[in-house]
Amino acid sequence: MGKRDKKPEASAPAAPFHNPFAALNLKREELPSGPAPAPVKAEEPKGPARAVVRMERKGRGGKEVTVVEQLGLPAAELEKWLKALKGGLGCGGTVEEDTLVLQGDQRERLPSLLEARGVRRVTVG
Repeated sequence: MGKRDKKPEASAPAAPFHNPFAALNLKREELPSGPAPAPVKAEEPKGPARAVVRMERKGRGGKEVTVVEQLGLPAAELEKWLKALKGGLGCGGTVEEDTLVLQGDQRERLPSLLEARGVRRVTVG
């Protein structure tokens, strides 16, 4: 015929030739049972008791920013919260003294994110 003659295919074996773990499967019942898994507690995330969210323009060249005040967190925690909120909202922001300043008017979207982080009472002004 031509160059592309089909060769007869060899049939595949039904089972592996040698399975080194087959004998171990029979000894599985002889093994002692391990320690019982610890129960998983669903804890509510701990966060500050309250937060005040407001929008302001003064002193910012007419740009709108959303300010989150009265969190009462240390500076290191404020940085972590700011990074999480910026990622969740898709905006920029900074920490000014003890407040979080987020770019744009985020008053509608921000309370749900704060409550998810454990803030018990969010006041929007």
